[in-house]
Amino acid sequence: MPRHIACLTFDFDALSIWIARGMTSPGALSRGEFGVIGAKRLLALLKTYNITSTWFIPGHTIETYPDACREVADAGHEIAHHGWTHVSPLTMTKEAEEAELIRGIEAIRHLVGKKPRGYRSPSWDLSENTVELLLKHDFYYGSQLMGHDSMPTRTRIGDIVELQKPAVFGRPTRLIDMPVSWSLDDAPHFELVRTANWVQQGLMSAPNVLSNWVGDFEYMVRSSDWGVLTYTCHPYCIGRGHRILMLEKLIQRLLELGAVFLQMQTAAVEFDGREPFQN
Repeated sequence: MPRHIACLTFDFDALSIWIARGMTSPGALSRGEFGVIGAKRLLALLKTYNITSTWFIPGHTIETYPDACREVADAGHEIAHHGWTHVSPLTMTKEAEEAELIRGIEAIRHLVGKKPRGYRSPSWDLSENTVELLLKHDFYYGSQLMGHDSMPTRTRIGDIVELQKPAVFGRPTRLIDMPVSWSLDDAPHFELVRTANWVQQGLMSAPNVLSNWVGDFEYMVRSSDWGVLTYTCHPYCIGRGHRILMLEKLIQRLLELGAVFLQMQTAAVEFDGREPFQN
């Protein structure tokens, strides 16, 4: 029987994303502060539709806004790892990356009483050490790669990539990757960001983005009997009024298309049952 899963995921970055970019003026930080307002609106919306989702929360957010993060956990949503800061692992030594990983784990353990099962890189990228560290610390899944749009994969280790030679792919590991896409992320579409070196235009029309997001789910339903589509949102971004309304319309339309809304850890377990890891 066909089964098509939608994972609503929220990167509750709050202040951390701006601090990691060196943007610490009151104006920049206030954008992060709005994430707490957005989170409350999202929790109310998800409760209306009886949907539990996955929240990737940096340790910095947990320790800065413990009450807001506890509200997310108390509402039954999965809490997953998103660094302690919002700094890319590509910029870290192995030792620094592991320290960051452990600090984030402990923040989540303090919040919910257990270690997280999932990890999402703050940069949607992995260093040469990340997979090894995630396996060492018993993560079950990650969510940052883009090799498929609606089918989870096994994260590889040991790829060899040289400019003048064919790529040599490494071995798959037990670490499941729940794929993402910039096209299904709210921030590139909506958030205006200006720095000295670049501008992210953002400020796109919400109905146009909604059409794209529904279209990807429609294609999954048409082309496969089973699949998982991941939507990545940020409370400081999707929490604006007209975008909350857009998200509600997305939920309504996906329900009409037969979507099953699952936490990411649950969807990963379902994939694992369908395609067990071959060691």
